[in-house]
Amino acid sequence: MPEGDTLVRTADALRVRLLGKRMVKARPYEKLTGATVTAVEPNGKHLLIRFDNGLVVHSHLRMTGIWYVYRPGEAWTRPAHQARLVLEADDTVAVLFNAPTVELLREKEVDLSHLGPDLLSSEPDLDEVISRARRAGARSLGELLLDQRVAAGIGNIYRCESLWALRLDPWQQVEATDDDTLRRLYSEARKQLQGGVRGHHAHAVHGRRGRPCPRCLTLISTRRQGELARITYYCPACQKAALT
Repeated sequence: MPEGDTLVRTADALRVRLLGKRMVKARPYEKLTGATVTAVEPNGKHLLIRFDNGLVVHSHLRMTGIWYVYRPGEAWTRPAHQARLVLEADDTVAVLFNAPTVELLREKEVDLSHLGPDLLSSEPDLDEVISRARRAGARSLGELLLDQRVAAGIGNIYRCESLWALRLDPWQQVEATDDDTLRRLYSEARKQLQGGVRGHHAHAVHGRRGRPCPRCLTLISTRRQGELARITYYCPACQKAALT
């Protein structure tokens, strides 16, 4: 699933091509025809495109969604039947393919208040993140990091990388973790996401099962974790408690 860094890069690319542009055609939302894009805003894994007529497109890519930007008349690289949204200006055609969540809202209907602070915002409130983590109930650190209600933007890659960077057991319980460690963990996740925005994609553990840990050369292991059974990559030597 795309993480917060992907949404920031996507928003940046769309902003360059769409901001201030009048829509000459919009499918399936004809109400956007004639409207001008006023903002393209990522929030965690969500994307909002605002228009001057008070309407907002809200989308979430989940596992399958992806944006492409074309010139008018340029051949699409994906089948047209996969297009969930097409925004066409005089010089740009932006197409959202295969996204499970796409909706047209009035400004007053937009509500992302259930999300925790966006770790890629200019100054995320880590005190609020820790407060939300304490209210999230009994769970492991690996499960906590994926909870967008605590902090928005972290996915499977950066939760694994952040836990490895701090030598933390993914199965360590939140209640056994002090506030300073939680703050360092979310600060590390923010740093990892910022690196992703800059295009730094070298991973220490994620996707490297059976390969040597960059720190101690122990082979990377995997286990499924939580109700969603997400695959957790970890080093059984650097993150020793994960063996229990």
